[in-house]
Amino acid sequence: MRAEPSADTPRTLTVGTDARRIAYRTQAGAGPTLVWLGGYRSDMRGTKAEYLAELSQREGLGFCRLDYSGHGESGGRFEDGTISRWVEDAKAVIDAAVDGPAILVGSSMGAWVALRLTQIARDAGDRKRIAALLLLAPAPDFTEKLMMPKLDAAQREALARDGVLTKPSDYSPEPDLYTRALFEDGRDNLVMTDLIETGCPVTIIQGMADKDVPFSHAMELVTHLPFSGTIMTLVKDGDHRLSRPQDLALIGRAVTDLVTAFRDGA
Repeated sequence: MRAEPSADTPRTLTVGTDARRIAYRTQAGAGPTLVWLGGYRSDMRGTKAEYLAELSQREGLGFCRLDYSGHGESGGRFEDGTISRWVEDAKAVIDAAVDGPAILVGSSMGAWVALRLTQIARDAGDRKRIAALLLLAPAPDFTEKLMMPKLDAAQREALARDGVLTKPSDYSPEPDLYTRALFEDGRDNLVMTDLIETGCPVTIIQGMADKDVPFSHAMELVTHLPFSGTIMTLVKDGDHRLSRPQDLALIGRAVTDLVTAFRDGA
């Protein structure tokens, strides 16, 4: 992997027919390369991403992180975002910046992106591209499985009429914004419909005190994953962020285990 020219200056890549500018950062190191895939409205300078950057530097691992369009330092309007667009953003960065196999670390919605990238790689016959998945408070199919059942009649009507729905956020003074396009595109990207043939080990870390993504969702996800190579760790007092020192240490151990297993050919 090519070294980042400056810790404060991201590289940029033009993606899609609308030529949106996607910002990303890389750190040179040995493979497999860790790739950070953040959650909805998160960016690549968050606590977990910074922790992984430090861990990668300490362990001599390659590391790549990006902001989806409409997020952080990337261009594009957030309200234009869909799962398909954000998967396209991530794939373009990985193709341009990551040499060799990658371990995808997907947080919340980033786990959905990671699983779609895995499906795309396997459909293309590139079975060695993704070495492992580490999914943190995974929220695949969240629009259909976690949000839609909770919308009342007035909210569904507003979404259909106005094409947009806003809800108060626990993480920002600005409300969360969800579009009709996001829900419609989400239905085209559902992964929890059948067996998800990852072709690689999957480790899940899920907080049992998570108010955004209940741990039952992670347990349902496990039923769609291969029986071999899938591990789930439940953190009894863990919340959705999984950003406390003990949570970060757990994530670090999981990364180390996945890297070691890959290098040992397990």
